[in-house]
Amino acid sequence: MRIALYARVSTVKQAEKDLSIPDQLRQMRDWCKANGYTVIMEYVEPGASATDDKRPVFQQLIAEATLKPSSYDAVVVHSLSRFFRDSLEFGLYERKLNKADVKLISIIQQTSDDPSGEMARKIFSIFDEYQSKENSKHTLRAMKENARQGYFNGSRLPFGYKTIEAEATSNKPKKKKRIAIDEQEAVTVRKIFDLYLNGYRGQSMGSKQIAVHLNERGLTLRGTQWARNRIHEILSNPVYKGECIFNKRDAKNQKNKPESEWVRMAVEPIIEQSIFEAVQVRKASRAPSQIPPRIVNSPTLLTGLLKCGCCGASMTLATGKGGRYRYYKCNTRISKGNTLCDSRSFPMEKIDALVLNALADKVFDPKRVKTMLSDMKKQIKANQESQDDGLKKLTKELEGLKIKTERLYQAVEEGYLPLDSSLQERSHKLQARKQELLIQVAGYRQQQQLPEIKQNQLEAFTKALRNKLLDRSSGFGKEYLKLLVNEIRIKDNQAEITGSYS
Repeated sequence: MRIALYARVSTVKQAEKDLSIPDQLRQMRDWCKANGYTVIMEYVEPGASATDDKRPVFQQLIAEATLKPSSYDAVVVHSLSRFFRDSLEFGLYERKLNKADVKLISIIQQTSDDPSGEMARKIFSIFDEYQSKENSKHTLRAMKENARQGYFNGSRLPFGYKTIEAEATSNKPKKKKRIAIDEQEAVTVRKIFDLYLNGYRGQSMGSKQIAVHLNERGLTLRGTQWARNRIHEILSNPVYKGECIFNKRDAKNQKNKPESEWVRMAVEPIIEQSIFEAVQVRKASRAPSQIPPRIVNSPTLLTGLLKCGCCGASMTLATGKGGRYRYYKCNTRISKGNTLCDSRSFPMEKIDALVLNALADKVFDPKRVKTMLSDMKKQIKANQESQDDGLKKLTKELEGLKIKTERLYQAVEEGYLPLDSSLQERSHKLQARKQELLIQVAGYRQQQQLPEIKQNQLEAFTKALRNKLLDRSSGFGKEYLKLLVNEIRIKDNQAEITGSYS
């Protein structure tokens, strides 16, 4: 018989360090030689699970074995588990080989071709699947406990972090790994959060603009160019506020598991929690479900806000004289013809200036800002009771932390506890939590103690805001329009701006 050999191990690490594949091949070659069979081809799959068919070498074997006429008379494996560990998939692929008159043979689980042999192969396959699932269950349980103890399980490291060796808590001499901040990469992470929140030279930036900004300055993602999706991943990952989540996603169906199965592992944060939360709020406000992407991304000031007063359609940018003149024109007239709407085109620069000046006059007037501050104080006073409750809870937790820390130091001083790495880590966690609580307490007190603003300060403040708003190069005007304005409806010589008071 003409034979194709198939050897497999589950992980690349096994392939690199284990002797399993050479041993499988040696035993299969000896078996073929003893039976007088000719080995035509050897297929080796280093690092692929047999629980599914997403194996390139396996697919190549099946494709070449089922050619007409077939290149082989039989596919030989060491054990049937090397071929598949899923009984249903095993049966499907064995049937595919049988249709091409190619046998599947295991050198250590040999069966006959009659019904009893077929039943034996099915039983072997069911046991292989059961063993695979049991192994997965126990491995996952061990990995979850490993994560609970603060050790790294070996997935892709988040950008900004590195692994360091740490002594394991068990009696085994093998060292485990923890996640620590990579200061060189952390600088870029902090820059990404800062650019998203504060923009660059007055211009707001989204994920795509940040990626371009970093690439232009030679700041790479571990040697590769930044892309929008990787920036988005960093801005969304809670690891940067000190919370690494293990067992969140199911690798097979690429869906999130129930939150009860997640394991949260504390790591050293790169970004303050308040900054991380502010980024999440900003992302939510810029989501396509909340605001159309054309408003966020378009350089044109009033895109997405300007509506035709005649037919209600959006107005968009149109040009004339080879781009020398720019207008806002009704979309109905552009796409369906001038007969369906009788509105005219409006010069872009003139409309932009009128809208920004109206916004400056209405919003950045000293009297209005004073009224807004007064309303803000009333709201804070109304929320005083809930804020007092929050302050009491924070103060109580601070007192509890103080007691815990003093007890810890006392236990070390009196010799009840050794001053080892685990104790130091516990102490650092208590100190970090204390700093978080102090920042939150300061935030509450700052809200409750808004200073009195003098008239000359109000006037200087509103004047500076007005100048910034009217400076078209700053990008400030577009940001405030997105924040305050819902719609600008224009008809004849009148534009009506509507927005939310809140």
